[in-house]
Amino acid sequence: MLTVSRPKNRYYDPSKPHHRPDGFQNNHHEFQPKSLAEVLRWRMNASRQGLPPPPRDPIARTQPDLGFVHANAQAGAGMRPAVTWIGHATVLAQLGGLNVLTDPIFSERASPVSFAGPKRHHPPGIALTDLPRIDLVIASHNHYDHLDEASLRHLNAQAGGPPLFVVPLGLADWLRGKGISHAMELDWWGSHTIDAPIGAVEVMLLPSRHWSSRSLADRMQTLWGGFAVMAPDCHLFYAGDTGYSRDFTDIRERLSHRQAGHGFDIALLPIGAYEPRWFMADQHVNVHEAVKIHQDIGAQRSLGVHWGTFELTDEALDEPPRQLTLERSAAGLAEEDFFVLAVGETRRISPRPVDRRPSDT
Repeated sequence: MLTVSRPKNRYYDPSKPHHRPDGFQNNHHEFQPKSLAEVLRWRMNASRQGLPPPPRDPIARTQPDLGFVHANAQAGAGMRPAVTWIGHATVLAQLGGLNVLTDPIFSERASPVSFAGPKRHHPPGIALTDLPRIDLVIASHNHYDHLDEASLRHLNAQAGGPPLFVVPLGLADWLRGKGISHAMELDWWGSHTIDAPIGAVEVMLLPSRHWSSRSLADRMQTLWGGFAVMAPDCHLFYAGDTGYSRDFTDIRERLSHRQAGHGFDIALLPIGAYEPRWFMADQHVNVHEAVKIHQDIGAQRSLGVHWGTFELTDEALDEPPRQLTLERSAAGLAEEDFFVLAVGETRRISPRPVDRRPSDT
């Protein structure tokens, strides 16, 4: 029997349960890649059943409020916390005087090639050329719909200098190979502090239940995760791609001393790419589980992302918001607690209450 040797993990720390000598693993659910037979079973069943079905309605789209976005970007310490949905998992978050992009993908396809693979169903809500200068890019993992080379190269060449790219362990080498050197790698629970106009902004990589791969030969060799971006005026949580796990109650417990009883001001939670469950449950939450994450982490409000842009799985592109309406009602949540936006739409966020607890000094 032929065995394929895997490269050693140069980050390996045997004291960390998610580290392996040849890569990484999840905390609470060991990821087992699906076999070729299982992949073929999924695709054949989908083909027989005509899945995914076409959308019932067009994905809502609006003209971006570029006047507000650019004025806010230049406001420095006077910036109003806000999020703008660009599409899929790409969000422009403005907080702490910084312009932050999550998992930027502006390309026509989520694919290693330009002529095949999942194609965009609508243009980005803000074109790359219309963005304000980006200060920080957070990339959750290396799948093609989250780590898009063309988009990252363009951002690296932006006027005024490149943003800081914060990525999980193992991805800085990949970035350097693309000519991107202004990068910071983090392990789970590791953080980096940015000196921002409103004060220190901490960026922390958090655990999630997922996996990584750019090819058949590099599975699980780079880390994945979600992020906390904690500024004085807003604490943001971005889950990245994830299945449901105990990681989210762990996050709330470990960060509770930082939240002053307030929780995250805004969470960006995936609500799409979840069917069929036998295939997707260990890597993508469904809407019911996304609502549980909202509750687990104690978010004040959540924005549903990772839907409506690329046809990746068996549910209709426009199904996740309908499911969110049902699940939100079942959980006793108001619409403003967990919402979706039209492509290009901006939602302003109330600034975080000032922590007025006495200092230790």
